[in-house]
Parts: sequence; structure tokens; C-alpha cells
Amino acid sequence: MTHPRQSAARLRVATAQMDVQLGNPNVNLERARGFVADAHEQRADVVLLPELWSTGYDLEHADAHAAGNQTVVLPALASLAERYEICIAGSLLLADNLGRVRNTAVVHGPNGTVIGEYAKIHLFALMAENRYLAAGDTTPTFSLHGCTAASAICYDLRFPELFRSYALEGARVVLLPAEWPAVRVAHWRTLVTARAIENQYFVVACNRAGTSGSTTFAGHSMIVDPWGKVLAEAGDGEALLVETLELGRVDEARSQIDILGDRRADIYGANFQLANHQ
Repeated sequence: MTHPRQSAARLRVATAQMDVQLGNPNVNLERARGFVADAHEQRADVVLLPELWSTGYDLEHADAHAAGNQTVVLPALASLAERYEICIAGSLLLADNLGRVRNTAVVHGPNGTVIGEYAKIHLFALMAENRYLAAGDTTPTFSLHGCTAASAICYDLRFPELFRSYALEGARVVLLPAEWPAVRVAHWRTLVTARAIENQYFVVACNRAGTSGSTTFAGHSMIVDPWGKVLAEAGDGEALLVETLELGRVDEARSQIDILGDRRADIYGANFQLANHQ
């Protein structure tokens, strides 16, 4: 089987592993501004912020935060993206067109427009997401500097079917914002690497740092290539990782080991078709 090649040769990515002050979007936005400026200084094409970076898991006030994110935070991100000519990604509490609040990964392009949006489809009961939030129901891909990309959020990492569906849709990079706890950091490191290996694409995973209530978060943001090589990994404190992704590594991995072509969907029932993205 031949797999489609895409024109973008390199993508320089940054992960902004930041602490998040619970329920305080003003403080968190200022912290994010600093990370975006630093990513720009290091010539990044895209900077990824953590899951719910503007508020943390202050879900009891989800409606108010969703309104504030829509009216204040999203315009600020659009302005930052345009100012620095950089893509900015991360997840926020946002209401959909039916008024349901969802944990939504938003990607702004370098001109400030939204180029990608994904609402978390797997809600995490241990953080009460199922009590306060609505689940997403679509798995879109989007173009990131000419490269087919996709988003997943934290708990999604435990569901390989989602990541395989993105591979079959032609994704070469998956952006993964998270608030993953330190107590399960071994799971985080293993699963991020596994999702990259089994789908033969880059996984750019940005976890948060710091402590909220009784939960300490793991940090250990990671940038992993299609062979499972960890290109960069943070410790447990605030940090900015920056790496250049050589997108030809996707073609290299898929041409040497044809995982997508060798699948036996006729036997195990995965009813996915390989998309031909040019």
C-alpha cells in the first residue's frame, strides 16, 4: 500500500508546560502570554498549552468560565497568534451552539483565525467531567502549516481507537493537551509513546505542572516521533520544550512497516477506511 505524502517538510513545535491557578483566567492568561512569546523567540510554528489551561478543573463554575473564555480568552489568543504569527493550541471550557459546556481544544492559526476545534469525547469521571460537561461527538482533522493534524485531550490517550482513526484520516501530528496526575506518570509516558509507535506519527503532548487541591500533576510533557523516539521530555516543573519535527519520518516509518495497510479490519471489525489526503 502507498501512503499519501504532504508538502510540509518540517514543523517546529513547542509545549508550554505551565502551572495553572484554579479558577483564575487572568493570571493564567498572563502566564500563557509569556510562554507564547518565548516560543516565538525560539521560532516555533505552533505552541501547545495544557488542558483547561485558563481555569483548571474549576468545573463548578463551568458556565461562567465558558462565557469568559468566549468573550475574553479566545480574542486574546487570536490577538497573540496574529501578533507573533504563530499557531496557538490548548483546551478550554467552551459552550457549543446548544449551550452545552465542553472541554474543547482550539487551535488558532497565525492570522488569528480558528483552524481546528475538537471537543473531548471521553469524559473523565474521576475529575467529575461527566457531571458538569457534555461530551464531544466528532473527531475532525485540520491543516497545520500544510500538514494534516488532529487533537486529543488527556483521558483520550487511553482510547487507541481515536488515535487510529486519526492515522486513517491522514494525520501526521496529534496535539495532546493534558492535566495528567503524577501518581500515574508511568501510564502517561508509556501511552504517549505507544500512540506514536502504533500510528506512525508525531505525538506532541503538553501536560500541566503544579498542584491543585490534593492533586499534583505530572508534567513530563513529551514530543515523540513516529518510531517512538522521545525527542524531548520535560521534568515536573514549568518548562518550554521546542523541537523541529521532520515530517518525512512519517513516510519513512509507514513505508518500512506498513501497519495501516496490514490491518485485518475484516477480522476484528474496525470499520475504518484509509483516507487519501493529498
